[in-house]
Amino acid sequence: MRFLNAALFAAAALFATSTAMADANSDYFAANAKKPGVKTAAGGLQYKVLASGKGVKPKRSDCVSVFYKGTFIDGRVFDQSHGTPISFPVGGVIAGWTEALQMMRPGDKWELTIPSHLAYGEMGTPDGTIPPNTPLVFEVELLKVAPSQMGRCPM
Repeated sequence: MRFLNAALFAAAALFATSTAMADANSDYFAANAKKPGVKTAAGGLQYKVLASGKGVKPKRSDCVSVFYKGTFIDGRVFDQSHGTPISFPVGGVIAGWTEALQMMRPGDKWELTIPSHLAYGEMGTPDGTIPPNTPLVFEVELLKVAPSQMGRCPM
C-alpha cells in the first residue's frame, strides 16, 4: 500500500509540474504573439520576419541550406550552425521547421517560436538536451533551395 501511495504522489507531482509548465508556456506564447511583427500560424508556430529574400519557396521534398541558432525560451543556446551552412531535407526535421521552411524564400531570415508539439513533444530528445514539452526559439536564415536527389541533399 505504501508503494501505491508513493506512486500516486509521484504521479500527482509530475502532473502538477507539467500543468504549471504548460501554463507558463501558454503565457509565453500569448505574450510573444503580441510583439510587433510576430505572426501565428494555425498550428501554433509563431514567426517574425527579420529579413526578406526572394525566389522559390521549398517544397517538403526539397533540400535546403541554412544558418541557424536554437535557444530555449529563456535564451540559453542549445545548438547552432556556427557560421557553417547546414543542409538537410525539408521534411527531415521537426514539424515546426518543416512548416516554416515551406513559407520562406532564399535570403529570408526568420525568428521561429515553436511550441513543443511541433518540436520534440512529450519525449524530448533522446540525449536529454531538450527536455519533454519544451518550446524552442530558432533564428533561421534560408540560404539555398535545391531538389533532393533520391532523398539526398546535393548541397
